[in-house]
Amino acid sequence: MNRRHFLRTSSVATLGGFAVQGLASPLLQALRNSRAAEGRVLVVVQLYGGNDGLNTVIPLDQYGTLATKRPYVLIPESQVLPLAGLGATGLHPAMTGLQELWEMSKLAIVQGVSYPEPNYSHFRATDIYETGADADQLLNSGWTGRYLNFEYPNYPAGYPNDDMPDPLAIRVGGPIGPSLQYQGVSMGASIFNTDDPLNLAGNIYNDPVTAACSGGKLDFVRQVQRQTDLYGDVIAAAAALNCEHSDLYPTGDAPGTELGEALKIVSQLICGGLKTKIYWVSVSGFDTHAQQVTADDTTVGTHANLLRGLSDAIRAFQDDLELMGLEERVLGMTFSEFGRRIVDNASLGTDHGSAQPMFLFGSQVVPGMLGTNPDIPVNATYQTNLAMQYDFRSVYASVLKDWFCLDESDIDAVLLNTYQPLALINPDGCLDVGIREANQRAGENLLSAYPNPFNERTTLRYTSAGGRVLIQVFNEQGQLLQTVLNQPMAPGSYTVDVDLGLLPPGVYYARLQNESTQQVRNLVKVR
Repeated sequence: MNRRHFLRTSSVATLGGFAVQGLASPLLQALRNSRAAEGRVLVVVQLYGGNDGLNTVIPLDQYGTLATKRPYVLIPESQVLPLAGLGATGLHPAMTGLQELWEMSKLAIVQGVSYPEPNYSHFRATDIYETGADADQLLNSGWTGRYLNFEYPNYPAGYPNDDMPDPLAIRVGGPIGPSLQYQGVSMGASIFNTDDPLNLAGNIYNDPVTAACSGGKLDFVRQVQRQTDLYGDVIAAAAALNCEHSDLYPTGDAPGTELGEALKIVSQLICGGLKTKIYWVSVSGFDTHAQQVTADDTTVGTHANLLRGLSDAIRAFQDDLELMGLEERVLGMTFSEFGRRIVDNASLGTDHGSAQPMFLFGSQVVPGMLGTNPDIPVNATYQTNLAMQYDFRSVYASVLKDWFCLDESDIDAVLLNTYQPLALINPDGCLDVGIREANQRAGENLLSAYPNPFNERTTLRYTSAGGRVLIQVFNEQGQLLQTVLNQPMAPGSYTVDVDLGLLPPGVYYARLQNESTQQVRNLVKVR
């Protein structure tokens, strides 16, 4: 029995002989939210290698500066795919599939996703994104693993059962990584196809477990094997159902065929009736230090093939869900372990950087772009990174809050800290309110500095709409230098003095976050 089922069966009873079901109470609202979250599925698409965000979501209002900083890889302005309603932003020309989802109001873009003190090692950065850790923190559980433990706290003991006969999560096309683990326990099953060749119900179960020191370990191994066998059965049964698939999936040697096959398995298993809550798929190859583009045409090459495959596979998957009548149940999300640097290199590539755009897709996203185009400093050097606009854990908090319907304290427990949710997902299934607008108030000056440039100190003027206000100062490598403010503030305008006198001259970033609204401003320190 999972946590929500326990709440539903034990709390909805009678009070003084009267059914409490009709009463308007916080308890019943929580129970309604619990029921709304059941049946919902999250699909995570992981991009291994560090995706070049500036050639994925292209800031056309910065094109002149980009042309001087990226002479080897920049996409010709005339080839950039337009995004309706965003005249200053476009997509890589290979991403026609995601452009279609944008036009169908099924795509959200989150700009400038990173975290303080970004790490540029593939292994460590991947671990940070999968676990939700701070840069200096090592965790032995993933953020999705902790969420699944929250929902099914006794797993694996007693599973599968009548309430949850299916895997809690399924990793398609790879092993279970840190993301889907909790304290060393895999919270999901790993498959490469839907065949079930396993038959573990033989003599291994019949031999008695002795009291020797290995007895407990042997019993645990048998338990895991029993579960694996049973999960193999239900996966094969779900895949055997005749569900209609989209004809848009890439095939043969086309980019995205492997990812498309993985996503087709996901859609088949959802259609087949599995109660699995999280599916995880991936695509590799985004470490484009060299030959990201071809010398004679920057619109083609390694990165173009990767983005075309990603875009086409996701578009086909969304078409699958629509054909099967499953759109409202499924939310998709992409991420990579980091972005790339602003300045390109002479090998027709880009090197490890910090901030990246993330995509959320599905019929229940709040369509549009959250955040603003990254600001490209005219004096950017090879070491300059894009400024962070959103902490990646704020995206996770949004999924937990508005998709899986967790309350604030439970979100904090899963993410091990407080991160402000963003307006990314239609909260109607969790709250009795309409869709929130992804309005970054980009036309308003919510954060400014004077003097700027400055010698030692500057004053930040900021505006709060009410709620928690976070102000941070970063250097151009994305390292957090100072947390100026982090507390609830009443609506109004304020000022705060910032002393950067001990820092060397250069470009710095001040970042304001007020609930789901953020702004970033350049700070220039001179001698």
